[in-house]
Amino acid sequence: MTTDTTSRSGRTGVRVELARYRVGGVARAIIGQRVRGVVRVMDVPVGTRGRAYLVERGLEQEGLNANAALEALIADYLCEARRLDAVPMSVSLL
Repeated sequence: MTTDTTSRSGRTGVRVELARYRVGGVARAIIGQRVRGVVRVMDVPVGTRGRAYLVERGLEQEGLNANAALEALIADYLCEARRLDAVPMSVSLL
């Protein structure tokens, strides 16, 4: 995991890189960031311009397995990216 130490007025936490993957020759990162107290998981391009996607907002759990839901989300998202050969949030299933 890597972090981006930028923070705006205490309302936005640091970006934490949770995973990386490639699709169509472009590197993408799954990042987590707390914004106004709410955890957001986003899919962003790495080292290039491109569209960012909100994957999940408000993913919170407490207790011993607090990260289990986040880890499951990331694993499933990466699996879907491989299966679709595309950014999962960019694909319409309808």
